[in-house]
Amino acid sequence: MNRRGKAALCAAAVAGALGLSLTVAPSASAIIGGHDATSEYPFMASVRKDGHHYCGASLIERDWIVTAGHCTVNVKPEQLSVRVGDRDRTKGAEAKVTKVVAHPDFSYEPFRNDVAVMKLDHPVDAEPIELAAESAPAGTDTRILGWGMTCEDGSECPNPPIRLQELDTKVVADGRCSENFHRGNELCTDSPEKNAQACILDSGGPLIKGRPGHRKLLGATSRDGDADPKCATGPGIYTDLTAHRGWIERTIAK
Repeated sequence: MNRRGKAALCAAAVAGALGLSLTVAPSASAIIGGHDATSEYPFMASVRKDGHHYCGASLIERDWIVTAGHCTVNVKPEQLSVRVGDRDRTKGAEAKVTKVVAHPDFSYEPFRNDVAVMKLDHPVDAEPIELAAESAPAGTDTRILGWGMTCEDGSECPNPPIRLQELDTKVVADGRCSENFHRGNELCTDSPEKNAQACILDSGGPLIKGRPGHRKLLGATSRDGDADPKCATGPGIYTDLTAHRGWIERTIAK
């Protein structure tokens, strides 16, 4: 299975595997090699399809979240709800999704402009995260968050974690990501930990920088970044949300 196919699993295969007994290699959408979150991340959201965790997202206004564009494929707003504000994905403020807007130039085959926003039915009691003012150069320390699968073989970890997972990463040179990488509106990251990266059900989750109290949102989990079929080997590709700031701000202002 190639990288494009793996990333698609979060939005497509998972829809047909709501029992979460995944027996295929997870996508660049769940954190493998991470650990239980050590900080509070009140902006972290679990997007739920028909009641089951489906994708990650970030609260950017009290009634808007930003996620990956491929998390909108073959879904309708009435199927979606959100839990936000707690490291336990079964807790936190709950809201329904009333509007789903993928980037007008989003493409799934091949991936391009992999970003979307979702409108909540009411403002939630959780603190949004601010979008970073500018992109991050190679060498920037970052962190990814998610409730995705924690192993490569879904039969060995059939249920996503209840506790939010975090993994420290770093922005690396664009050339490290080789799978349909788009310079200028995507970020390539890797982890200093061996065999650690995002995978199935992490899609759309945040790539952040900064210390507690000063965190900024840089990106959204998109897909795996090399030709190796395993999620945890090699870099990951993240939509650079700072490159899409104008579109995001115009869309949520409507």
